[in-house]
Amino acid sequence: MGRPMDLLLRGGTLVDGTGAPAREADIAVAGGRITVLPPGAPAEAAEVVDAAGQVVAPGFIDVHTHSDALAAPRDADGGADAAEVIEDLRLAPLLQGVTTEICGNCGTSLFPSLPERLPELAEHLRVTFGLGPIQPAVDFEAFAAGQDPDLRRTHLASLVGHGTLRAGVMGFEARPPKPGELETMCRLLDQALSQGAAGLSTGLIYPPGTYADTEEIVALARVAAHHGKPYVTHLRDEMSQVETALEEALEIAVRSGAPLQISHHKTAGRHAWGATLRTLPRLERARAEGVDVLCDVYPYTAGSTVLHAMLPPWTSEGGVGALLERLRRSEVRDRIRADIGGGVEGWENTVGNGGWDLIAVAAAQTHPEAEGRRIAELAAERGVEPVDYVCDLLLAEQGEVTIISHSMREDDVRRVLASPLSMIGSDGVPKPGRPHPRWAGSFARVLGHYGRDQGLLPLETAVHKMTGLPARRFGLTGRGVVRDGAIADLVVLDPATVRDGATFDRPLEVPEGVGTVVVAGRTAVRGGRPTAVRAGEVVRVR
Repeated sequence: MGRPMDLLLRGGTLVDGTGAPAREADIAVAGGRITVLPPGAPAEAAEVVDAAGQVVAPGFIDVHTHSDALAAPRDADGGADAAEVIEDLRLAPLLQGVTTEICGNCGTSLFPSLPERLPELAEHLRVTFGLGPIQPAVDFEAFAAGQDPDLRRTHLASLVGHGTLRAGVMGFEARPPKPGELETMCRLLDQALSQGAAGLSTGLIYPPGTYADTEEIVALARVAAHHGKPYVTHLRDEMSQVETALEEALEIAVRSGAPLQISHHKTAGRHAWGATLRTLPRLERARAEGVDVLCDVYPYTAGSTVLHAMLPPWTSEGGVGALLERLRRSEVRDRIRADIGGGVEGWENTVGNGGWDLIAVAAAQTHPEAEGRRIAELAAERGVEPVDYVCDLLLAEQGEVTIISHSMREDDVRRVLASPLSMIGSDGVPKPGRPHPRWAGSFARVLGHYGRDQGLLPLETAVHKMTGLPARRFGLTGRGVVRDGAIADLVVLDPATVRDGATFDRPLEVPEGVGTVVVAGRTAVRGGRPTAVRAGEVVRVR
C-alpha cells in the first residue's frame, strides 16, 4: 500500500456483518475508514493488532438503549465515587463491542418540546432517567449540541420519543390532542427527523404515551413514513393482551406506511407465556403481505423499567408532582390495590399478571439496602402491604425508582432470538444501583451463551443481528458492515471464550473474550481494557 495505515488488524477471521460465511482477511484503517486486504498483504501501520485466532467484526449496534441522559454532561452528585460509577456505566456497552447506540426508545427522548413546556418535561425526565438534573432540548439540533464529546465512548443516534413529544406540546393530560396540538406535534416531529433523528418511538404503557389512541399514533407515524424512517414501538401490552397490542402496531404500520420495529419483543407474565408461538408467525405473515416489520430482543427472562409504571396510568395524569401528591392518600392506595387485583381495560398490569414477588428494586438512591431485593419481601419485613411499601418508597425517592421484573420464560426468549426477524438490543437502563445486567452483558451473552454454548445461532447470524441488520433498518450508512470505505467501527473477539460476566448481583462485571474495540478508526479498547479514547459522536440519519 502507498502510505502507512493508522491501524492494521492482521491475521483474523472476518465476519463482515452481512451474514455471509466467515473468511480470512486483514483489515487496514486510515482516516477513520476501512480497507479490506487479502491475508498477509504487504501493509504498514502505526499500530498492528495480531488477530490470529480471533474474529474481526463490525462494531455492534445496540438498537435499543436508554442512555440519552448518561451521555449528557453533568455534575455527579456524591463526588469521586459517583463519578466513577457513571464512567463504569458509560464503559459497559463499549467493553462488549458496542460502538453505536440508538436511544430515545419507548417514547422517551430528550427532545423535542415547546420552550414553555421544558420545566415540567425536565421533571418527568429526571424520574425516568434518575441521573440528577436533566435538561431537555427544544429540538434535535439542541440535543446534539448538548452532548459533550469528551464523554462519548460510543456513537449515539436518537429516535423521537412520542411521550416526550406529547408532554412537550400538551403536558400530561389524559385526553386526545386538540387539532392544533396534533399539528404542532407533527411539525416538531418532522423538524427533528429532517435534522437527523432516526425515527419515531412510542411507549404505550407509559404515561403520557398511554393516553394516546391509535389515530394519534397513525398521524405521527405518517410523518416518519414521509422521511422513510421507522415507527419503533413498545407495545401497549406485552402480557395477556400482547396479540391485540401487536395487531394495533401492525395497523399503524399499514395505515401510515412506516416501517415497523417491535421493541424488545416478549410475551411476559403467566397469561402470555408461550404466545411467541403465535406472535412470531404473525409477524412473518405480515412481512409476506408486504409490511416491513422487524423486532429486537434482549437475551434475558427479566425486564427492567421504572417503578411507577407498575401503577395504573391514571396515577400519573398531570405529571410527577400530581403522582406524588396522589400517593399520599389512603383512598388512592386502595384504588391502586383494586385496579391491580381486577385490572383496568387497556392497561398492561404487570403486577396483576405476576405478583410483587417477581419485582425487585434496581435503583433507589436513598434506600440502597432495598436494591436487589423483591418488593414482596421488603414489604413483609416491614409488616406492610406491598402497595403501601411501593407508594412510600416512591415518595421517599421523589418518584425515582427503577425495578427489575422477572416475568418471562426461557423458551419464548429463545424463539425470538432465533427468529430471522430479530436483531439485538440491550434495552439498557444505565442507572447507579443494581441495574439489569443486560446493559453490560447482552451482546457477549448472545455470542457466548446462546450462540456458541447453546448452538442457537451461527456466529455469522448472531453478528448480522448486531450489525448489518440494524444498520440497514435504521439507515446507519457506512456502519454495520466491514467493506472498503466503511466507517472504522470494529471489534476483535475470541469466539472460543467470549461470554458475559454481568449478573444480577454484579451487573457491571465486564465480559470476557473482547480484546479490541475501534471507534471511528481509533482504538477505544485494547487488551480488553478501555483506553483514553472518546471518539463517539452524535449520528445524524438522513
